[in-house]
Amino acid sequence: MAFRRDYYAKSQAGQAARRNGAAAARKSQQDQPRSRRRVDSRNVKAPFAPPEDWHEPEGPTSDFRIVVQPPGDGYRHVVTPAQVRKRLAALPEQFVQDLEVVQLSRMTRKKQSFPCYGMQWGTTLYLYPLETSLVEYFDRPPAPNVMNEAQMYGGRWAQPEPGGWTLTWTEATIRDFYLNNILIHELGHLLDDRNGGYTARERFAEWFAIEYGFRTTGGNAARGRATKRRHHSC
Repeated sequence: MAFRRDYYAKSQAGQAARRNGAAAARKSQQDQPRSRRRVDSRNVKAPFAPPEDWHEPEGPTSDFRIVVQPPGDGYRHVVTPAQVRKRLAALPEQFVQDLEVVQLSRMTRKKQSFPCYGMQWGTTLYLYPLETSLVEYFDRPPAPNVMNEAQMYGGRWAQPEPGGWTLTWTEATIRDFYLNNILIHELGHLLDDRNGGYTARERFAEWFAIEYGFRTTGGNAARGRATKRRHHSC
């Protein structure tokens, strides 16, 4: 199991950070999901088993289902089931034919040690809640590619005090970030049946999110900004 080496840790003075997860697993419960972004010094070869519900794949279905869990104290879901369905319906039909579940997951104390925005595991996509304030706190400056990615979707970085960084979202920008980046990225992992290595899988999912998330919804022009995305290998 591989972890990225280009993320940052969230300040203990704030609430838990996010880390995107992505799974190589598609059909087997024994397959372990992969972290999309690393936030600690975890051994990159160590297995990663998230504290998450497993939905047993049932095979071809006419439609995926959405599971909504209570977000947890201090957290909120930033997209609705209707918004998720509408966004996925805009994609080519074959892109969602293997998708069985989208879960809006709860945040628990245990999951705060595995902070993430989203994850793909088997035939399920998981989207995690964000702080109710829509402000995230970090104790190190973000890597350039991480800063760029958030800025692409309207996230605002600031350093209100030495050694402390914040990432602030609005209702519109966080919804854009989840629907046109996180959701599409994790779907890209589900569709990727060619790449086995972590780096190759991440490159594919990042390309997929740009091609079918960012660009198809207007890119920089639609968002009123001209931030260039930087691609970093793991």
